[in-house]
Amino acid sequence: MTSSGPDATDAQRAEQERRRRAAELLGDLLPRTTSDETDEGWNERGGTSRDDELLRDVPPHHGQG
Repeated sequence: MTSSGPDATDAQRAEQERRRRAAELLGDLLPRTTSDETDEGWNERGGTSRDDELLRDVPPHHGQG
């Protein structure tokens, strides 16, 4: 059951204002492009040797040394 009186209108305006202030303060919390949609962070470095690539792929429990 919803009411359509002045109290409901005031509540809707208050909620809209609260959301507007939150958006102004917090900004865009969710990026438009996620990190998995970009090349950043995929360790795709140009010009490295195959040895460097293999050393990066060594599991941590094997150690490097």
